[in-house]
Amino acid sequence: MRRKLRSPLPQRHGLDAARLKMPAEGHWETMRDHLVERLSMVAPERIDAMFAEDRFVGMEGPVRRDAPFAPDSFVWFHRDLPVEHPVPFDIDVVHRDEHLLVVHKPHFLSTIPRGKHILETALVRLRRELDLPALVPAHRLDRVTAGLLMFVITPERRGAYQTLFRDRLVHKEYEAIARHDPHLDLPRTVRSRIVKERGVITAYEVPGEPNAETRIELAERRAGLGRYRLLPATGRTHQLRLHMSGLGLPILGDDFYPALTETPLHDFSRPLQLLARVLEFTDPCTGLRRRFESAATLLAWESYEDWDTGWTG
Repeated sequence: MRRKLRSPLPQRHGLDAARLKMPAEGHWETMRDHLVERLSMVAPERIDAMFAEDRFVGMEGPVRRDAPFAPDSFVWFHRDLPVEHPVPFDIDVVHRDEHLLVVHKPHFLSTIPRGKHILETALVRLRRELDLPALVPAHRLDRVTAGLLMFVITPERRGAYQTLFRDRLVHKEYEAIARHDPHLDLPRTVRSRIVKERGVITAYEVPGEPNAETRIELAERRAGLGRYRLLPATGRTHQLRLHMSGLGLPILGDDFYPALTETPLHDFSRPLQLLARVLEFTDPCTGLRRRFESAATLLAWESYEDWDTGWTG
């Protein structure tokens, strides 16, 4: 087994350095020539500044601007960070032991760094706040969904716990708030085929063999709203939101379905009323049955009168 190369750069702000492997052959005379072409989204002037700051590092130390191109070599560097709006909500620890960390992730916080969300993500925050540089997520939650999120503390246990989610061996329960339709027959199981195209922000349903399944139950109703229990058997992108919208019950605060609405990233006033309530599974390392449950209450259910008149018209 090939030994994984260790980065010569430490984490910065809880983030690992990016690693680039040079091609086996090419037309570049210098490492700078290749990096200017490879990192085409970065201005050449900025790349020159990064060389001057010793930001590009190889196994032997900082890479010089005029260093000859080295086939099959590796270069590490920390990317420039985007300007982010701080997410003004805390992450609450639900459970922590030697190997696992289970937290309640707030609305508007991404699970992992991606795109415009880097430092303001659950993974980066927890690595810094809990001093757990090797922490990795066992699964993911959408940025706008709140609820239980599980991380693995011990590197050698990552595969075992991540495989649970990959193989659908984790029982998940969600809660959602939407309008109540007295004419809709519930509970019911919704099955459909969901497609999510790369580069397209929303997913959609198409004819064909179902690849998504959700059981939907009405747990409680109040003043024209319903509190719904959602039991997904699969984990397609935006599955719960699409299935609720398809029944004519779009989740309160959903700015994707049934119609896409542009919302500024710094607008935290209308969180999607969707909560990952329960995670339950047989621990692959101990054989014990484990169940974690969030004690949170969705905002619309706490102040349903203001929510209903102010947000749903």
